[in-house]
Amino acid sequence: MTGRLVGYKVVGFLIQMALLVWLVAPVVAAPNEQPSFPSGPSEYFQLTGHYVKGPFLEFFRTRGGSRILGYPLTEVFYDPRLGLWVQYFDNVRMEWHPNNPDPYKVQLGLLGEELGYRQPPIPPDKIPRGNPMQRYFPETGHTVSYAFLQFYEQNGGLDIFGYPITEPLIEGGRIVQYFQRTRLEWHPERPRGDRVVVGALGQAYIQKFGVPQEYRKPQPPPAQPLALSEDSGKASIRAYAFVKYPITGRDGYQTVFLYVTDASRRPLRGVTATVRVYFPSGVSTYRMEATDHRGVSSLTFPFYSLLSGQKILIEVVVQAGTQTVVAPTSFVVWY
Repeated sequence: MTGRLVGYKVVGFLIQMALLVWLVAPVVAAPNEQPSFPSGPSEYFQLTGHYVKGPFLEFFRTRGGSRILGYPLTEVFYDPRLGLWVQYFDNVRMEWHPNNPDPYKVQLGLLGEELGYRQPPIPPDKIPRGNPMQRYFPETGHTVSYAFLQFYEQNGGLDIFGYPITEPLIEGGRIVQYFQRTRLEWHPERPRGDRVVVGALGQAYIQKFGVPQEYRKPQPPPAQPLALSEDSGKASIRAYAFVKYPITGRDGYQTVFLYVTDASRRPLRGVTATVRVYFPSGVSTYRMEATDHRGVSSLTFPFYSLLSGQKILIEVVVQAGTQTVVAPTSFVVWY
């Protein structure tokens, strides 16, 4: 009788422990209970072979595109560790927070923090004062200065970059600074006004921690042919380039537009191109984003100290499959 009583007590204790574990265990949604990612327009990026969709695409288009965020490195997928839908880009991780108010449902992940780059705050007696080109952030105890500060304030500030978590550093012979969400880099070899670049923290995160391989696998392009069957030796894609300002001053910004169609003049989506600008000082090369559903893409670039009367030639080199088409355009410096 005593042994049976002891047995009942042991069973009762095990049941209590099982209930306790069940009550305190983290709740992880089963695969079929995951919240759905909102549907919406999608765009295919031929350069990396991935789609950007719905609210992530809207965020991409309105927050600086590939210049700030980079190109997609994965498809959208549900990360059970974060409990969020995410997508990795060269520079950032996009996250879908459905319970946030608009326009904060799409957030950028704190990759700088997760990769362990935060440094101790600067001492109180070293806090700069009175310099309009330097801003101190008491939230993290660090400053942002000069070209980095200008870039930070002109390209989304806290929402895109987060707070600074280091002072400027030298890495690989280059000046860099880490923020909660991104890294800024100083590239003196680039044209003036375009020397601050967003670093590839998305790539760094994937290299260190990895993501499921099935989401990194490049996807096939949309079911829309980029080329028709060749006949009579004619090219099956056509490209047209033109500039926003045919006549400009000596300094400023120029925008070049690209329009791509097939041989039947139907717009082609997802075609990328390289832009070559022939300045007197040398050739500057830029990568143009993929054409949209209208077959249209554009690129804006700076220019400085040109001479009146100069004609600046531009070549937009379009490649789709084995076909390469060069679309020329130009502008004249006048005033």
